[in-house]
Amino acid sequence: MEQSGRWRPHLCALLGYAVIAFVFTWPLAPNLGTHLTGSPAGDTGVYVWNQWVFQHEVLEHRSLPYFTDQIFSLGRRANLSLHNYTAFQNVIALPLVGWLGVVATFNIVYLLMTVLTGYCGFLLVRHVTGRAAESWLAGLLFAWSPVLATRGGAHFSLVAAAPVAIFMLLLLRTAERQRLRDAFALGATVWWAASSDVYYAVYCVVAAALFLLARTVGVERRPHERGRAIAWTLDVLLFCVGGLALSMAITGGWQFTFLGRVASMRSLYTPMLALTALGAARIAWSYRAVLIPIAREDAWRVARVTAVAGTFCALLLSPVLYAVGERVSQNAWDSQQIFWRSSPPGVDLVALVLPNPNHPLTPGAVRQWLTPRPDAYFENVASLTFVALITIAVAWRAGWRLPRLWAGFAVVFGALALGPFVHVAGVNTQLPGPWAFLRYVPVIGLARTPGRFTVMLMLALAVLFGCALYWIGTRWPARRRALLATVGALLVFELLPAPRPLYSAAIPGIYRHVAAAPADVRVLELPFGVRDGTTSAGNFTARSQYFQTAHGKRLIGGYLSRVSRRRVSEIRSDGMLDALIWLSEGKELDPSRARTLAAEGPLFAELAKVAFVVIDRARTPPALRDFALRAYRLQLVAIDGNFELYRPAVR
Repeated sequence: MEQSGRWRPHLCALLGYAVIAFVFTWPLAPNLGTHLTGSPAGDTGVYVWNQWVFQHEVLEHRSLPYFTDQIFSLGRRANLSLHNYTAFQNVIALPLVGWLGVVATFNIVYLLMTVLTGYCGFLLVRHVTGRAAESWLAGLLFAWSPVLATRGGAHFSLVAAAPVAIFMLLLLRTAERQRLRDAFALGATVWWAASSDVYYAVYCVVAAALFLLARTVGVERRPHERGRAIAWTLDVLLFCVGGLALSMAITGGWQFTFLGRVASMRSLYTPMLALTALGAARIAWSYRAVLIPIAREDAWRVARVTAVAGTFCALLLSPVLYAVGERVSQNAWDSQQIFWRSSPPGVDLVALVLPNPNHPLTPGAVRQWLTPRPDAYFENVASLTFVALITIAVAWRAGWRLPRLWAGFAVVFGALALGPFVHVAGVNTQLPGPWAFLRYVPVIGLARTPGRFTVMLMLALAVLFGCALYWIGTRWPARRRALLATVGALLVFELLPAPRPLYSAAIPGIYRHVAAAPADVRVLELPFGVRDGTTSAGNFTARSQYFQTAHGKRLIGGYLSRVSRRRVSEIRSDGMLDALIWLSEGKELDPSRARTLAAEGPLFAELAKVAFVVIDRARTPPALRDFALRAYRLQLVAIDGNFELYRPAVR
């Protein structure tokens, strides 16, 4: 009886999150095998392909699943170590794919990840507050925040945010007990995070660094009588530079002649950079960092925990590290060149206080404003929710004080989410944020899209929300149940992402012919190309890899999160493939080159074992279609909507 009482809150929490997942994704449940919450033509198609190719390599090829020849099949095997591969989700899907099918398995794993994320958030907040009901609401806020709910339409790896919550829980436990098994658990959790989304492993590293910093460094105010002249000088400089920036913003800047040369001051970039540096110097002068005394035994325990966690994590990640090592040995590791002002932007400051854009009552103008910004809608949603913010504000006004650790996490991750330069209502203020500098730091720089730090901001906000609810409940215990019921109802109402758009998972009937062909043939999809998360040569679409989950034949092109420049160069070194890339981009071939390649078409098809050519008429430029028909002597097999299936002639 005592054991059942211990587990009852956990079972109730899981059941509650399962009900929420069912309701918040409706009508997905009755369409598990036929529809998806994201378009197969976008990132969703690749995430479905991830689970299929993982199962294909493990069960059919009996090989390490970080390599495959199912894409880019005319060259060396594709290395998936830098791809957003979702290995943890793929392992969960492994026993289900053959039983339920690719689409239904993907949807079930997606729902499981939302439930697991909520439950792990619940565990973290319960450890902090000791209360189950408040913690359940905090877990709900984290798992179904607009940030994560929106990602369920494209970036499914980010939906699996459970490991970052468990990592924070383990950090707290390790600091309290410093047991060796907690170190092993930390290492396993970092592996879990890296296997869900590599960004989450980076976030764990940043969170651990902040946690250690908070434990070892304190801040105290300097005495007022010391350094008054320097403080006064900094104040004057701040006033002058601030005035300069304001006048430039109002007038648009100036142009003048100096020593016979025309000079101009139009951009706010330099004044805002100087203003930021002066502001940081002024704050630093008013306060000073103080090292908190640490016993040698405690320092040794921290070093031991770090070493054990890092070693165990590296051991678990050894398959990935092996694949990374092979990439390095083949000179296929591209060190992305980072320029000072060219990083992807973060979220707009205004986006943090917008109403939930997925809610049915939110004006369409909110979604329209978010969509045109860089990286479109999915990268720009960052609403913190009014229920959480109001609850925290009410508790604070009543005397509660924010826990410094979690408030600090919220401030730091919120500042990182704003990106290298702060945007307000779509205007780049040129004010540099911490990401302008941290993106150059090894490992941390792997998280190249700063707006995703909002996930960690939401986790910190969920903890603060749970703490605020707990404090209010202890302040007015007679009203606790009514308060929780009211806040819970309002939170569910605010988070409701309805109507939930679904996308057909249907695969054109022409691929039945492809599926029936021998296993060693290839398929050429037109338009053709090589695509990754930031660049594209040609015009390849993720939908082609989604269709591959039905027919199983190797593709000549492909899409991965990161494709090395060497891979692109190798593919373009083939004259025929380079021409297909060129034509797929809507360009014209030189007539003499077109005639030469057309004559080589049957030989290319024979040597490459191209059994089928698929032409998407909606996306294929007329010049590319005409060239393919002539070069490969294509014979029509079937048509389904915009998709045409051909067999090429061979020599």
